[in-house]
Amino acid sequence: MADEIQLVVFTLKQGGTTCEYGVPITKVQEIIPMTTPTKLPQTPDFVEGIINLRGKIIPIIDLKKRFAMGESEITSESRSVVVEVEGQTVGIIVDEVSEVLRLPVSSIEPPPAVMGGITAEYLKGVGKINDRLLILLDMDKILTEQEKKELAEVGE
Repeated sequence: MADEIQLVVFTLKQGGTTCEYGVPITKVQEIIPMTTPTKLPQTPDFVEGIINLRGKIIPIIDLKKRFAMGESEITSESRSVVVEVEGQTVGIIVDEVSEVLRLPVSSIEPPPAVMGGITAEYLKGVGKINDRLLILLDMDKILTEQEKKELAEVGE
């Protein structure tokens, strides 16, 4: 089984373009409908606020803002993908969760230096499946060490 990975696939729309991203299913705790987070002062601008998920306080991050792709427009398709970032639970706002799929490791290529405005530091690679390209995110690198510390304080 180690020759393929299972991914949760979601989209982020920018202008008229829709890009597909993949996160290893092992990093995803759950996918929830988007709720309005409670704003917090003095947090990075991509942190939309916090939500209470069954008694646990979780910071919500706007992935588009994080990647300098503008701001997420919340629709009925929007979701918070609750992921683990180095032991810390964080919700990321995505435009739509489309599917869970298996991707052969052989069809993953190293990321280009910049892809879709996202620098390679956030990327694990690019998965090719039929005529689609999936941008594979490295959830552990999506936040800097300082941002992880700040968000850990938020959740306490």
